[in-house]
Amino acid sequence: MTTPFRRLGELSTSGRLASEYRQVTGLLAEITDTPDREPADILDELLRCGRLLAGLRAEDVLEHHPDTPVVTVAITGSSTTAQLPDALTAELARHGLLARYIVGTHGAYLRDLTTPDSELRARNPDLTLCLLDAEAVFAGLGTPWTTADAEAACARLADRITAVVTAHTTDGTGTLVLNTLPLLRRHTQQIIDQRQRARLGAVWREFNARLLRLTDENPAVAVVDLDPLIADIGPARDARLAAYACSPFGDTLFAAYAREAVHVLRARRGMTSKCLVLDLDNTLWGGVLGEAGADRIAVGDSLLGGPYSAVQRGARQLAAQGVLLAISSKNDPGPVQHVLREHPDMTLRPDDFVRINANWDPKDENLRDIAAHLGIATDALVFMDDSPRERGLVRRNLPHTAVVPLGSEPALHLDTLLRDGWFDTPRLTDDDRARTTRYREAEARTELREHSGSYEEYLNELGTVVRISPPEPHEVPRLSQLSMRTNQFNLTGERIPLDRVAAMVAEPGRGVLAVRVNDRFGDSGLVGAVLTHDAEDALHIDNMLLSCRALARGIEDGCLAAVLGHAKARGFPLVRARYRATNSNGRAGGLYPSSGFTEEPGGEHERWFRHDLGELPPVPEHLTLDVRIGGPDDERVDQRQERHG
Repeated sequence: MTTPFRRLGELSTSGRLASEYRQVTGLLAEITDTPDREPADILDELLRCGRLLAGLRAEDVLEHHPDTPVVTVAITGSSTTAQLPDALTAELARHGLLARYIVGTHGAYLRDLTTPDSELRARNPDLTLCLLDAEAVFAGLGTPWTTADAEAACARLADRITAVVTAHTTDGTGTLVLNTLPLLRRHTQQIIDQRQRARLGAVWREFNARLLRLTDENPAVAVVDLDPLIADIGPARDARLAAYACSPFGDTLFAAYAREAVHVLRARRGMTSKCLVLDLDNTLWGGVLGEAGADRIAVGDSLLGGPYSAVQRGARQLAAQGVLLAISSKNDPGPVQHVLREHPDMTLRPDDFVRINANWDPKDENLRDIAAHLGIATDALVFMDDSPRERGLVRRNLPHTAVVPLGSEPALHLDTLLRDGWFDTPRLTDDDRARTTRYREAEARTELREHSGSYEEYLNELGTVVRISPPEPHEVPRLSQLSMRTNQFNLTGERIPLDRVAAMVAEPGRGVLAVRVNDRFGDSGLVGAVLTHDAEDALHIDNMLLSCRALARGIEDGCLAAVLGHAKARGFPLVRARYRATNSNGRAGGLYPSSGFTEEPGGEHERWFRHDLGELPPVPEHLTLDVRIGGPDDERVDQRQERHG
């Protein structure tokens, strides 16, 4: 059988790799869809493919596939990073991304990242990788050295890193990725005093802890902890590469680091998955329910059931942080419901799932049904199944759905699920934690709509209240998250990182408005945003965002009416607004014309609209607006009561 690497090689040697680039993601998926394989072996094979793909220019791919997303990645460090682009290229390609690289000078990370006109800073990269290793500490020590010397060197390095973080934060260009430093045995064993050796270990861990805490106060910084990677894949260092190529890490650790770095990038670009779709037989329990019966499936703390219960506990842990759980299983629904409700050893119960599809339909159809029911795209699903046939069907018919391959060894199932960081997010918000509750409320709204005489009656019975005001400090991460994850109602398609949102909130003359919604079924939380800035001749609406769960209720019309009324009250002669079409936001393109805006001559890729603030659009009658646009001291304005009372 021809391997993915060989097929990529054939495309490359025939000159068709750029034109056939759409095949690359699927070929790399074949490598990862190999259950029971050692993680290090998978990483090594991906690295081989990355070396081949690294010779492909982004411009050549874009000539054939102009819509392929491209990211700019800057790479620097304290030692050689030559292997890193190969590993990154493969990991980015797995997710349909191309990269342009800016590689810094060997060992000159401090200059690369703190000099204002350095190439790495001037090119405004999306991702900046500063790869550090133990030599960043030990290279500055003489011989002999003591634990106290190493402690002083760690303090000096911490100061340098602080300077790097400060410079990066000042620039506000993308995400800076740092890493913890592995302490090698070749260093510890040079201290023969066992008490001092223990002291060195403590000093080192305190330094790494300081690195990890940088993310608390610096939203544009991420830190990859290398210790769990080394524990998973083996040694950090190859002695021959270190001696002859000045390479701090072995190839496999470079590949593992690249995977984690791409997880950071995916999360910052809003590519976080929302729903884990689980198979049942030989996934959440051992055995086939239809053959063994409820009393003989393997689950619980027994020798055979323990690994399956570990998967259930892991899934429940994810669910507690906002990951939606659903089931797609080829089983009769009655026995499945009985096991979920009644089996004494089940961790997951029916209420833990937002959708249970136990039937005999093709699984790709079931996944489409789950996505439609939740109002999300199929690329927000992660599908976990032990059947190669079912996984192949989903990969073929839903190529953008992530697939978790389970093999014959259930002890590996949970590790396999967690390996790719599908649900990673830069910062967990209260809205994330409440996501399952929100979808339960959405089901109740759907039921009300189905039993209402008309859509207008349904809207009036909802009793929707929309609160619009500047965000509270704890809401800023949620606003960034909205920009990253909102596609259908994002009027420009722009993604705004957390540090940029925080800067916008503090910037004079710029308006950042949070939109919160509640109704008879509950509080939907922060579901939208309006971004504006003051100009001499107009108030400019830079963007509007609204979560898909808040669409089709006139909330966007109410928000726009409130902003226009506020602009008129402040004496602006007009409001200008921008719309940029994307592959997903076509349904929002008519908002401005429907609210009385007229289109202005604009560029090829953007449309500009203006409203002269003569006749303002009405607030939809079924909405109650609670508006505090001007600040916390403004009087509350209930625009529905104003109009009708």
